[in-house]
Amino acid sequence: MLKSLYIQNFALIDSLRIGFDPGFSVISGETGAGKSIILGALSLILGQRADVKQIKQDAEKCVIEGIFDVSAYDLAPFFEEMDWVYEGDECILRREIWGNGKSRAFVNDSPVYLNDLKGLGDRLIDIHSQHQNLSLNDNLFQLNVVDLLADTKMERADYEVAYTAYRASERALNDLREQSRKNREEEDYLRFQYTVLAEMNLQPDEQGQLEEELEAVAHAEEIKTGLFTATALLSEEERSVESLLRSVADTLHNVQRFYPKLSELVARVDSAFVELKDVREEITGYFEEVEFDPGRRQLLEERLGAIYDLQKKHSVTTVEELIALRDEMGRKLENIDSLDERLQALERETEEKQKTMMAKAGLLSEKRKKAAPRIEKELVERLAYLRMPNVRFQCDFKSKNIPDTTGTDTVQFLFSANKNVVLQPVSQIASGGEMSRLMLCIKAMIAGATSLPTIIFDEIDTGTSGEVADRVGAIMEEMGTRMQVIGITHLPQIASKGTAHFLVYKEDLGNIVTTKIKELAPEERVQEIARMLSGAEITEQAIENAKVMLNRN
Repeated sequence: MLKSLYIQNFALIDSLRIGFDPGFSVISGETGAGKSIILGALSLILGQRADVKQIKQDAEKCVIEGIFDVSAYDLAPFFEEMDWVYEGDECILRREIWGNGKSRAFVNDSPVYLNDLKGLGDRLIDIHSQHQNLSLNDNLFQLNVVDLLADTKMERADYEVAYTAYRASERALNDLREQSRKNREEEDYLRFQYTVLAEMNLQPDEQGQLEEELEAVAHAEEIKTGLFTATALLSEEERSVESLLRSVADTLHNVQRFYPKLSELVARVDSAFVELKDVREEITGYFEEVEFDPGRRQLLEERLGAIYDLQKKHSVTTVEELIALRDEMGRKLENIDSLDERLQALERETEEKQKTMMAKAGLLSEKRKKAAPRIEKELVERLAYLRMPNVRFQCDFKSKNIPDTTGTDTVQFLFSANKNVVLQPVSQIASGGEMSRLMLCIKAMIAGATSLPTIIFDEIDTGTSGEVADRVGAIMEEMGTRMQVIGITHLPQIASKGTAHFLVYKEDLGNIVTTKIKELAPEERVQEIARMLSGAEITEQAIENAKVMLNRN
């Protein structure tokens, strides 16, 4: 419920604050007084985009602030979803707009995005204008009306869960089918590449070992010659290294008998002699191992050449990377081989989810259609009360070819205001006045069926007068017993029904004209109703009629 509205530097408004109570409040004023300004300011804190032209002339910025009682709206989950602080039963919405075009929005003094503010505003106030009557032409709006009046909240939520699950499974199935198509297109080439890599039977560190062996085979003669020379120098020549070292050892052994201090050196020479013999034996082993084998060299060159070609082809530099590619190709081929199985499983899963979705859609559709006769009957009765005695109304259901988030139903409101006139879609047959009355009755029915936010009727009474206007006012008054209703009107029949009455007027202060609003006291209210009855010149008869109208209500 809107508790108060503060407006500063907006259009012709310098500064004003309005307090609203529960029930049915009316706002009146002469044409051009600024009733639309109040509504425009309210729209800004409900998320409407701002225009710098709306700022009062010569003002730096304008501020609009609304304080709401949100205790009946169960908004805590919404605040949690938006990651906002929920401060209990009261909520403050504020917009600040600067002359340079900048704008800021706040909820409880915390800055928020404009779209998020709009999401909250939609939960707080329903502004109903003549323009909104056009939504009666929208089939989705019509379906939502039926859902509200049929109380399908639980069935629709169950269906939406099932629909979301089905659509997710369907998307996964389509993605898998597309993947299967692409895989099949590249399978032959992928399998060929994998076969080439698999037949190579590559091993980690293989490349380094092969390159090392090829280097040895390619220089076998040089290696053998060097090893032979080294062996000869160590032991086979007349003055070989071994014979010379042996002579050194023998000499030191002889001297040691007379000079014991040499014992350590003697031991080291003996050890060197043994080590030298080991070196010679290892060189001899390598000499016998190294062979010049043209066939082996060719095999090594071919193997390395094949590895180098694969590395170049796949833009890698190591055998390990080739092995990783081979393994990845293998996994892809395994996926291709198992894809049919996975597709069949997902097809079965999607089919089951579709059956569940259609079953939930059936329950939703059944509840809608079951409620339709009651909705039609009540709406006809309400329209008859508004002096449309021959009206007929029908909710015409059809099935959609493809289910969507709302189910499998489409509904079209069929309407006829006169006898012997075939029912036709509302958009094709209803006049502006008929559309207004129809929408008012729908809103009244919704207010009786669910907890609506505050509703503001912006001259919905246009095109009505006399007894019809009186009854329109009675409907608004009755709605005000269940929710907060604010009616902007130019009809005295409606204005007299309000539990509170606000007057919008202009005040001329020399070169400055400002828009003001005030709540009327009982006597002031009589004068305003009289003005609405008789015009600028208020007659005694108009005053008496105004008193009668107010006392009657």
